[in-house]
Amino acid sequence: MLFLTRWFGVTGCDAERDVAREKAEIEEIVERSLLMQRNAADQQHRPLCRGTHAKGVCARAQFEVFNVTAGRDPELAARLAKGIFGKPGVYPATVRFGNSNPKVNSDLKPDVRSLSFSVDLTRDGTVVSDAGVDRQDFSLQNTTTLPINDAAAFLATMKLLTASNPAAGLWSLPFRDKLRVLRTIALVQVQTHQKIKPYQQLRYGSNVPFRHGPIDVVKYSSAPSPDNPARPLQRSNPNGLQDELIRHLKEDGKMSVFDFGVQFLDAGRMTYWGKRRDANFWIENASVEWNEAESPFHTVARLTLLSKSQLRPDAAEATYIDVTGNSTPDSAPLGSINRARQPAEVASRKARKRAERDLTDDMTVEEIHPISNERKNRA
Repeated sequence: MLFLTRWFGVTGCDAERDVAREKAEIEEIVERSLLMQRNAADQQHRPLCRGTHAKGVCARAQFEVFNVTAGRDPELAARLAKGIFGKPGVYPATVRFGNSNPKVNSDLKPDVRSLSFSVDLTRDGTVVSDAGVDRQDFSLQNTTTLPINDAAAFLATMKLLTASNPAAGLWSLPFRDKLRVLRTIALVQVQTHQKIKPYQQLRYGSNVPFRHGPIDVVKYSSAPSPDNPARPLQRSNPNGLQDELIRHLKEDGKMSVFDFGVQFLDAGRMTYWGKRRDANFWIENASVEWNEAESPFHTVARLTLLSKSQLRPDAAEATYIDVTGNSTPDSAPLGSINRARQPAEVASRKARKRAERDLTDDMTVEEIHPISNERKNRA
């Protein structure tokens, strides 16, 4: 298994990628994501929830962008001051803490935890972003990488997760896809079996890269203050993480803060098993670590929760994060996983909205996502 996590499934260079094949993979990922979303709802006898991160809680926050030029080397300061990080100020934000599983499980069940938030880039009704975008979204998890490396591994994993018989589903996969799935499962086991801690005391990372201005590429991190208040979790409470965060928002005088940092892709310094790789390697392989000793995070902002700001259930249900649709040219997501997840997330959101209007029974995959309709017409 160590061999799988070390070598197999990692793309060595961009020449190994097949753009046409990836497009077909993404089309099928959308279809299987919708199937998994529906299966999760049916199995738990509940309405349709988010395709992933089904269980969560939303609140208000503020996102303070620091003056990144103060006290820093001018060259580093110039690299940091891109996009919204080039305009110091305090922006309203909406945050969602959650569990990554597509099912609404007990908080005691091993899982990856998430912190997603949307930053409002308007002031008095005027967009302050130079790109004319009124919000920027961020999606982070309490891991440094994703267990799914790219679109090929994504689809192979989705085939297993949506198979009526998992053993038969795994056996039916081509050999390379079997290895991709086994590698993914091994990484999932490592990432999900972390010590369970309150949401407000976890460190979160973007896992995947984003543009940072016209040249640089970065990953994000949101690190909790050591002073973030939290009470011991009640191990008998299946909603312990959610309830503790709600209690914190309602009762504590001091609200939790997270230092937000960016980590530059520095191909000249970063190594994978002792070897340097080109920039595309680091962009395309979502399961490969960016070693912080080789490329450290630089704090550029601070996210602070607001007291007594939990969103009502209907408002929380309407909240969504889209790091592609709500980004600027200076912050656009990059890499195979980012290309694959956005169509699936959009399709999942449309399915949930249709379900709220009681139209699910008459809805087809083609109605939800136009790519699937194009695929059907070509057949």
